[in-house]
Amino acid sequence: MKKLSGAEIVIACLKEQGVDTVFGFPGGAMLNIYDALYKHSHEIRHILTSHEQGASHAADGYARATGRPGVCLATSGPGSTNLVTGLATAHIDSIPVVAITANVDVGLLGKSAFQEVNITSVTKAVTKKNYLVKDVKDLASVIREAFRVAMTGRKGPVLVDIPKDVTSDTAEYLPLEENGKTEDGAVPSVSEKDIRLAAERIAKAQKPFILVGGGCVRADASAEVRTLAERIQAPVCDTLMGKGVFPGTDPLYTGMLGMHGTKASDLGVSACDLLIALGCRFSDRVYGNADSFAPHADILHIDIDPGEIGKNVHTEYSVTGDVKKILTLLNGIVADGDHAAWLEEIQSLKKRFPLSYDPDRLTGPGIVETVYKLTEGEAIITTEVGQHQMWAAQYYKYGRPRQLLTSGGLGTMGYGLGASIGAKTAFPDHTVVNFAGDGGFRMNMNELFTAARYSIPIIQIVFNNEALGMVRQWQGMFYGGRYSATTLDDYADYAKLVQAMGIHSTCVSTPDAFEAAFREAMSVSGTEKKPCFIECRIDSDDKVWPMVAPGRPISEVISEEDAG
Repeated sequence: MKKLSGAEIVIACLKEQGVDTVFGFPGGAMLNIYDALYKHSHEIRHILTSHEQGASHAADGYARATGRPGVCLATSGPGSTNLVTGLATAHIDSIPVVAITANVDVGLLGKSAFQEVNITSVTKAVTKKNYLVKDVKDLASVIREAFRVAMTGRKGPVLVDIPKDVTSDTAEYLPLEENGKTEDGAVPSVSEKDIRLAAERIAKAQKPFILVGGGCVRADASAEVRTLAERIQAPVCDTLMGKGVFPGTDPLYTGMLGMHGTKASDLGVSACDLLIALGCRFSDRVYGNADSFAPHADILHIDIDPGEIGKNVHTEYSVTGDVKKILTLLNGIVADGDHAAWLEEIQSLKKRFPLSYDPDRLTGPGIVETVYKLTEGEAIITTEVGQHQMWAAQYYKYGRPRQLLTSGGLGTMGYGLGASIGAKTAFPDHTVVNFAGDGGFRMNMNELFTAARYSIPIIQIVFNNEALGMVRQWQGMFYGGRYSATTLDDYADYAKLVQAMGIHSTCVSTPDAFEAAFREAMSVSGTEKKPCFIECRIDSDDKVWPMVAPGRPISEVISEEDAG
């Protein structure tokens, strides 16, 4: 046992947890922690972002890509409040992020001191748990607990706020055992009765359909999902968060479900007699209208969070617990299925209603499909939020979990660029592409400075339609074409702006030019280890199809042809 300062205890605990990278921005209240970090820079890499929100998104992207906790640091006051959007993004999507913030001295708390914010109160609703550590003797145990909480049960973000004098105070420090790193655990016990009932109901189904959500990604349950689908011979759709759990090229796969899901998925789920929902929370963008969702089906819902069962849609059967463990047990007793007629019906829907676009001009779907082909389906894709996000979900065929990193529940514009930095930092040998609309790119484009500073060779693609595209689409369809505050007709030259950051950039407006530009970007990012930027000029009236109108049943999904 030895005495360490609070700041040194923070660093020692990060090392215990196997943290190799942190993202942050220093300030006065954080100086002791940053000074301690400086002494361990060969063990823990610090990425200085351009804004604290960028740090929180980078930590989130790191966590989504790796399955390990992402860590971000911020100083007191505005530094900590700038993390809030990133924590809220991680919270609703169940991403394990540990945020460590600093605050004013303990004696100044509650006295409106310079840069004082009660950040634990501010973040109570957007973290799984948070802590204010007023005694250095408690610091090590709190940080260890923070990592445990972030990674156990339904994963999520945790914040630890540390007054500055606590980082300078000293305490006896007892290291964990060498194998004492936080592991997954503390999940609800699984009811064998519920599993047996689930297996019996699956055996009775004539038209089963499997819906895969983000919980299957968090639980690393991809193999078990595939086994179930193959055993019972059921078609499989997914939510935005569940991309990659089931391969996008598998014949049983029908595409995404919901507002911008495929017709095969939306119409298939509307016709099924059993919907097996795995690790999903039934967002309104998935079910459309709860009263008419899957009207002919019993719903079997498997999820780690009992609070999600029956919350948004009526559930006839449920099993609560870790989806990987549940599926392992279920696959051991479920009967083999033979649903040839049902699968033929689903295949017919896939053939009748394929996703399509005009290949003769530059479009969002064409951009995404070109990236898919040139990366051979192996890239890590991050996105901002909007039309490009839906095109990325529809046209890139994800083959593995943790391949699409995107803000689902919160819909955070400005998320993707920071997330791409986090992902590329974790996997430097993978191609990492961030898709952005021009509106989302404006939110946090300053993080390109971060990519340039550290030579993080991401490929940033901007779909420039000189509009807030998804909002414009809604205005065109539901507001009589009154484009209020959604036109971005200032003709900004993004390529020149990015060149000023020292980043390789180009602007294209045709499919051939884009393909050439992306091939060059892959070469430059791969060999020269530099970030690259491609601006794509597309039409402002391009829309995402198919679409279900807000609040309408998903059975009323319409295509471009339906809309005329």
